Amino acid sequence: MPQLSAVALVCTLTPSPAPSSSELMARHVLEALEQHGVTTSSVRVVDHDVKPGVQVDMGSGDEWPALRQQVLDADILVLATPIWMGHPCSIAQRVIERLDADLAETDDQGRPIMYDKTAIVAVVGNEDGAHKTIADMTQALSDVGFTVPAQAGTYWVGEAMHAVDYQDLDEVPEKVAATTAGAARNAAHLARLLRAEPYPADDSGSGRSGR
Repeated sequence: MPQLSAVALVCTLTPSPAPSSSELMARHVLEALEQHGVTTSSVRVVDHDVKPGVQVDMGSGDEWPALRQQVLDADILVLATPIWMGHPCSIAQRVIERLDADLAETDDQGRPIMYDKTAIVAVVGNEDGAHKTIADMTQALSDVGFTVPAQAGTYWVGEAMHAVDYQDLDEVPEKVAATTAGAARNAAHLARLLRAEPYPADDSGSGRSGR
């Protein structure tokens, strides 16, 4: 079987080295992927100067191109985000906006450059909205060209208006652990299938264009 790799873009609002529930959730997803022979890495986006915009490179000081290269080098993207005010956090939204530029980037066969890559979304929060957050993120990732496997979202949501975070739990709830394991298993399986048989090129010359 081909060796696969995964990178987690952790969209916590908390800079390193402070603890982060989003990073912990991402680490659990990566550990589950490692059970399927996937090599993994992780980066907190907040630790980097990612400029606002919808271009591949927004110029002087923009650190997105280096993060994007890590995504391009991986087979699987894990996008981890907290819920804030019922929505994906602003950093996750910025990542999606920067990935929008890749709608116009193609490989040597004229296919969108993110084709043949798989994506998982991991969400943590202390309020409702996990399903909506996963839906928003997976739809955006699919638009860019990522393939979303079956049951590709995993999440933990604490009691509303309380202060317990995912990182405060004594152990991961059984259902959360099972969901994380399933998402990782399906992503690794799908990534191997896409590695063996990539999506075909659009021979008509009418490939999808971005805004």
